[in-house]
Amino acid sequence: MIGGLMCGLAQMKKEPVVDWRVIKACQEGDRDAYRMLFEAYQDRTYTIAYHFCGNESLARDLTQQVFLKLFKSIGQFRFDAEFSTWLYRMVANVCMDEHRRLRRFVPWDPAAGIDRLVERRTGEEHLARKEMASSVRKAIAELKPKLRIVILLKYFEDLSYEEMATVLGCSAGTVASRLNRGHKMLARKLSHLHQES
Repeated sequence: MIGGLMCGLAQMKKEPVVDWRVIKACQEGDRDAYRMLFEAYQDRTYTIAYHFCGNESLARDLTQQVFLKLFKSIGQFRFDAEFSTWLYRMVANVCMDEHRRLRRFVPWDPAAGIDRLVERRTGEEHLARKEMASSVRKAIAELKPKLRIVILLKYFEDLSYEEMATVLGCSAGTVASRLNRGHKMLARKLSHLHQES
C-alpha cells in the first residue's frame, strides 16, 4: 500500500538525455553544455530538495547550491559510474548538510509548506485523494533525514539499492535497512488510511 501511494505521488520521468559528450564539454568549460546539463537535471534536483525540506524557496536555494557545486567539481567526474548517480549523491549531501545547518539555528519543520499538485478528480474522490496525498507527504516529512532521503530516492527517482548505496556512500544492506525502517514507520503513521478504505 505504502509503495503504491508514494508512486502515485511521484510523477516519474524518464532519465534526462545527457550523454558523455555534454559532460566532457562541461569539463572543458563549455557554457552551452553547462546550460544543457542544468536544464536536463534541474527539475529532478528541485523535486528531491523540495520533498526533503518541504519549502519551495529553500528547495530552489538547495538546487542552486547543487549546481554550483556540480559545476565547480565536474572535472572530478571520471565516467566510472552513471552521471545521475554522481549528481544524486551531491543532492543528498547538500540536503543533509542543510538539515544539519538548520538544526543548529531553528527547529526543523519539513512539513511546513509542503504542497504538491494532486490529480484533478470530481467530488469526494478528489477530496479523498487530496487528503491521502497530504497524509503521505506529511508522514514522509516526519521521517528522520536518513530514512526520508532513501524513500525519496526510491520512489521519486526510482533508484536501485546499489545506486542508492553509491549515492549515499553506504552499503546496499544499509539502504535496505533504512528503507525497511522507513516503510515500517510510514505504515504506522498511515495505518488510519488503510482502516478508512
